[in-house]
Amino acid sequence: MIAPRFRRGRLALCVAALLALLAGCDKEPGKTEPPKVNTYTRATWEALPASSDADLIAGFEAWRSACDRLARDPIWSAPCAQATQVPRDAAAIRAWMKAQLEVYSLRNARDSADGLITGYYEPVYPGSLEQGERTPVPVYGIPEDMIVVALDGLYPELKGKRLRGRLEGRVLKPYDDGATIRANGVKAPVLAWLTDPMDLQFLQIQGSGRIQLDDGRQLRLGYADQNGHPYRPVGRWLVEQGQLKQEEVNMGSIRDWAAANPQRVPELLASNPSYVFFALNPESAEGPRGSLNVPLTAGYSVAIDRKVIPLGSLLWLSTTRPDGQPVIRPVAAQDTGGAIAGEVRADLFWGTGAEAGELAGHMKQRGNLWLLWPKGAPLPNSAPASS
Repeated sequence: MIAPRFRRGRLALCVAALLALLAGCDKEPGKTEPPKVNTYTRATWEALPASSDADLIAGFEAWRSACDRLARDPIWSAPCAQATQVPRDAAAIRAWMKAQLEVYSLRNARDSADGLITGYYEPVYPGSLEQGERTPVPVYGIPEDMIVVALDGLYPELKGKRLRGRLEGRVLKPYDDGATIRANGVKAPVLAWLTDPMDLQFLQIQGSGRIQLDDGRQLRLGYADQNGHPYRPVGRWLVEQGQLKQEEVNMGSIRDWAAANPQRVPELLASNPSYVFFALNPESAEGPRGSLNVPLTAGYSVAIDRKVIPLGSLLWLSTTRPDGQPVIRPVAAQDTGGAIAGEVRADLFWGTGAEAGELAGHMKQRGNLWLLWPKGAPLPNSAPASS
């Protein structure tokens, strides 16, 4: 469906008024803004914790796999062209990195290099192509009546920002929130039917997944769009309700609570107004495609906050697995997520299926990130914002 055209002047005035209102709400009378902390602090290669040769090669290969997508990127096109000539050898990769890239420690607003590293994966859930008593939960494609307005055509500083809504007469109103969609349905194709509403919730959180059909086939689903409402973690609601402690929150504990309290599951799900719509993807042995539209590499692709780290960037990660084993390696910024926000923040992709889900579900680790940035290139002080 082709979105209706809006009168440029009217939309510009509405957005300008909204921006002015938001700007006015940012400051309180009599309060001064705290001093700005430098997000990117110059570091040396020697400051990086050592990675194994195998991790170095795998992380570099994961980043290099996106170079076709980055061929016209003003920052990464030249390094990518050079990287294609680097042999698959740890010494050669180290030499190339040190010759071409500079190291910057990422720091948060408190000038700390410590941050949060979580995990995600591609789940596999039982389902059907038909609605039935056992499969009552629809997985929707993009709604036919949802309009998406990109704002950067009028305001370049809003690159990546979009309004999503529905036309009522000549007025663009916010699209339905998640609770309304679950209660009333939506004018959209149904791609599959699931057995459990919690499966759909976690499918939306992960952003991609597979549906296991009774005939042995698997449908592969990928993120297509979102209803425009902010993402709010259901785990936070459980903490606020006194149902779980903060340190207890993970996918397993949320599922256990839902199984023990089925009558409150609608209330739990309604706490998150965000709702994700999917698209069918072709079957492939590759990982799911992230926001950069390249297949993710298990253990070496991360989702990041695009306001801090541009997609396609090469990072150095130091963290641990849930069992305490160190994870030190280069990783590729190839995805984004509604819950991934902050300077020292990354979501590590662990792969497909139950084993990857076990890792991802318990991954809530302290960690550090370094940005490996092309020499001479301007730092990403105003990277595109997440949509």
